[in-house]
Amino acid sequence: MDLKSVTFCLSKDLNIPVLIKLRHLQGSSRLCSASSRALDPQKYQTLSEVSNKSDLFATAQIFSSSKPLTIPVTTPYTSFKQLRTWDQTLSFPINYSQLPFDAELSIRFYEFAANQKSLFGACVLRLFNDDDCTLKRGKQKVRVFRENACLPAEPTSAPNELERMEAKIREYENGDIPPVEWLDNLVFKKLETMAKKSDTFVKPENDYYVFLDMALFDLPIVFTDIKYVTPALPRSVAIAAPHTASFLAYESARPKVFDPDQYREDPIEMKFRKLERSHKDGPLNRELKPTPRIRDELNTILSYSPLQALKTSEKNLLWKFRYYLTRDKRGLTKFLKSINWKDQAEVNQAVGLLSSWCDIEIDDALELLSSNFNNHSVERYAVTRLGRASDHELLLYLLQLVQALNYAETAQNDSLTLNDSVQGQSAFTFIDVNDQDGELPVEPASLSPLAEFLISRAIKNPTLANFFYWYVKVEAEDQRDSIYSLTLERFLEDMKAQKDGKLNLKTLQLQIELFRKLTALCVEVKRSRDTTQRKKEFLQDWLADPKNKMISFAPIPLPLDPTVEICGCYPPDCSVFKSSLSPVKVSFLTTDGKTYPLMFKVGDDLRQDQLVVQIITLMDNLLQNENLDLKLTPYKILATGPTEGAIQFVANTTLDSVLKQYNNGILGYLQYHNPDPEEPLGVRRAAMDNYVKSCAGYCVITYILGVGDRHLDNLLICPTGHFFHADFGYILGSDPKPFPPLMKLPIQIVDGMGGTNSENYKIFKNYCFTTYTTLRKNLNLILNLFQLMKGANIPDIQVEPERAVLKVKEKFALELTEEEAILHFQNLINESVNAFLPVVIDRLHSLAQYWRA
Repeated sequence: MDLKSVTFCLSKDLNIPVLIKLRHLQGSSRLCSASSRALDPQKYQTLSEVSNKSDLFATAQIFSSSKPLTIPVTTPYTSFKQLRTWDQTLSFPINYSQLPFDAELSIRFYEFAANQKSLFGACVLRLFNDDDCTLKRGKQKVRVFRENACLPAEPTSAPNELERMEAKIREYENGDIPPVEWLDNLVFKKLETMAKKSDTFVKPENDYYVFLDMALFDLPIVFTDIKYVTPALPRSVAIAAPHTASFLAYESARPKVFDPDQYREDPIEMKFRKLERSHKDGPLNRELKPTPRIRDELNTILSYSPLQALKTSEKNLLWKFRYYLTRDKRGLTKFLKSINWKDQAEVNQAVGLLSSWCDIEIDDALELLSSNFNNHSVERYAVTRLGRASDHELLLYLLQLVQALNYAETAQNDSLTLNDSVQGQSAFTFIDVNDQDGELPVEPASLSPLAEFLISRAIKNPTLANFFYWYVKVEAEDQRDSIYSLTLERFLEDMKAQKDGKLNLKTLQLQIELFRKLTALCVEVKRSRDTTQRKKEFLQDWLADPKNKMISFAPIPLPLDPTVEICGCYPPDCSVFKSSLSPVKVSFLTTDGKTYPLMFKVGDDLRQDQLVVQIITLMDNLLQNENLDLKLTPYKILATGPTEGAIQFVANTTLDSVLKQYNNGILGYLQYHNPDPEEPLGVRRAAMDNYVKSCAGYCVITYILGVGDRHLDNLLICPTGHFFHADFGYILGSDPKPFPPLMKLPIQIVDGMGGTNSENYKIFKNYCFTTYTTLRKNLNLILNLFQLMKGANIPDIQVEPERAVLKVKEKFALELTEEEAILHFQNLINESVNAFLPVVIDRLHSLAQYWRA
C-alpha cells in the first residue's frame, strides 16, 4: 500500500473499553541523611524519604473539563525489589467512542505514611493529539510531578537530544516510522552511545517519569463526535407573525442534546426489583394484607385511567400485594402493567395468577387486547371474558375487536403465510357456493384466539356475520397479505361447514353482487360530464331497466342494516347529489312495503365516519343503561371498501335552510311541523323534548370526540324535532377553519329552545351535565376502544396515533372532581353561546355556498 495513502478509523465507531497498561516508574530523589533522621524520627514513617524503591500504589481516572468521566481504577499496593514496576493493565468503564476530545488520563501515586495515605506524585496525559486529533497509541512517557498533580501550562525548557530521540523511538515502535534495516542499525548504535554518556551526567533530583502502554491499533483513530442539528422551524411557525417566528427561532437556536440515560431505568431499582421478585412464593406472600394507608394507596392506583403510566414504586406495590388484589376486578390490568415481560420468571408467575383472579369487566378485557399486552395467555384470558358477552355487546365493540387482530398473537408464530389463492385478490373471489364437498383444508391455518373467537360467534349470528365480513373485508383490501385476508378465508370456510352454510354464503354473494353494481354505477355517474339533472335521469333509467336486475330481486338482508330485508328499488325516489364525487341516493323497497333510502359514495374513505357513528351508538347505549334517553339519531354507515361505502339517508333539513325559510328560525320550524297552541312556545311537548335532549347529547359527544368543521350545513334537524350532526371528516380537534371553538353551540340552537332565559335552556344544560358525568364514569371503556383503533387507517388518528387517545382523555378533565367538571362544562356552554367569531365564520360559509351554487 502507498505510504502516502490515508486510512483511519473513527473514534465514535470504537465501542470497546479504554485500556492502559501501567509499566513502571523511573526516577529518584535525594534521600534524608542520617543526621536529619535522628533530628526528625517521623521521616522514617515516609519510606520514600529513605528509599528510592519504596512501596507505592497508583489510581487512574479519566477526566474532561476537570470533571470525572469514570470512577478511579486502582493498582494493588506493590512491594518493589529492583524497580518500581507494575506491568498491570487497567480497564476503564468507558468506551473510546464516548471519549470527548479533551479527555485526560490522570494518574496519582500514593504511599503510606504511618497509618495515612500520602500523595507521592501525579501526572496527566491527553488521550488525543492536539495537532491531528488522533488517539495516542503505543508506548508513552509521562512526567510525574511530586509537588502538584497538574502539568505546567508551558514546558520549562526545551527537551534535550536524548528525549527527542526517545520520542522518535516510540514512533518507530508504534509503526509510524517505516523500518529501514541498514539505517536502524546505525541509529541504535548511536543511541547506546548517547545513553552511556547520559548516565555519567548528574540527573536532576525529583525527576520522575512513568511509562505507559496505550492500545496499539492497526489504523490511526481519529476523533469524531455526533453533531446534533438544531431543529428547523415548522412551516406553520415560519409563516407566523415576524416577532413570534423570531422569538421561536431564538429559542430553537439553543442546542438540544439527547441524553439516553434520562430514559433508562435506574440500575439500583432494577436490582431491587430482581431481588424482590426472584424468590419463590411462600404462604406469607399469599396471606399478605396491606395496612389502611397502603390500601388507600392501592385504591388510588386502581382508579388510574388506562393511559396512566405507573411509577416503579407503584409497580413494586402491586407486585407485593398481587394475591390480595386477585379479589378486585380492577386490579388485573394494573398488575399486568407492573410485569417485566422480558423476564420469563415474572411472566410465569403473572400467567399463573390469571385463573385465580375474579371476573373482570369487559372494558378491562378490551384493554388486555391492546398492543400493551402482547402475550398469548393474556389474550386467551381476555377472549374468555369476551365469551360471556352477549351478541348485542359484541356488535357494539366489533369494529375495535377487528382492529385488535393486528395486535393478537397467532397460536404458533407471528408470521402467517397466505395461500396463493388469497394473496393479492379481492375478498369477493374466494366464495365457492357450488363446492359439493364442503371440505375444510386438511391443515387449517393457525389463527389467534381472538380471531378464532370472533369467527365462532359470527357464524352463529347473521347480524354479527354481516358486519364481521364487511369490517374484515375492507381491512383485507387495504392491507394486502395481512392477517385479515387469512381471517376472511377461514371465516368463509367455517361458515360453509355450518348446517345452513351454503344458504348463508349464497345470501352473502347476492349482497356482494348488489354493492358491485352500485359501485360500478356510481363510478359511471361520477365520470359523466353531464349536468346533475341528466345524471339523475341516467341513474333512474339504469335502475328501472329489468336487464340490470335492480328493479326487483330475491329478498336479501341489507348489509347496511341486516334487520331490514330488501327486494328491489324504487327509481322515482333515486337521485344524484350535487358534489364532486356525485354520490347517488338509492331507495330500496323492503319486504314490508316500505322504502329504505341510502346514499352510496365512491372515492371517499368512510371509515372515520363509521368510527364516529359507532362511538355515538355506543355512548347512546351507555346513557340508556342509566335511564337517560337523549333521542339521538346515529344513522347507519358502512364502509364496503377502502374508498366506497353506504350511508343511511335520514329525512332532514340543514339549519342553514331552516334559518332562511322560517322567520322564527328553528322555533318556527318546530311550530310549523309540530303545532300545539296550548304549549307556551306553540310546539308539541314531545317534539320540543326530542329537540332539547338530542341537542344536549350531541353537544357533549361532539365535544368529547373533538368533531371539527362544524357549520350550519352539517347541523341537521328532522320534522320530529330530532337534532343531529353529519359529516365527520374532522375529529380529535382537527379543523380546516382557524380558531375553531371547543364546542359548537350556535345561539340559533338556543333560540330554538326559547332563549337563554327559558326553562327549556335550563333543562338542556342539566341534560348536558348529566350526560358529561355519566360518560366520565365510562371513561375506561371509551379510551380502551380508541386504543384499539390506534393502528387503524383513519386519517385523524394516523396523524398522531399515540396522541389520539390522549386528546379524548383530555376532554374528560380527570383532574377535576364531579362538581368541578360540571362547572367546567357550564363555562364551555356559556363561551360557545356568547362566541362571536363562529357566527362570522358561519355567515362567510353560507355566502361561499351561495356563490358556489
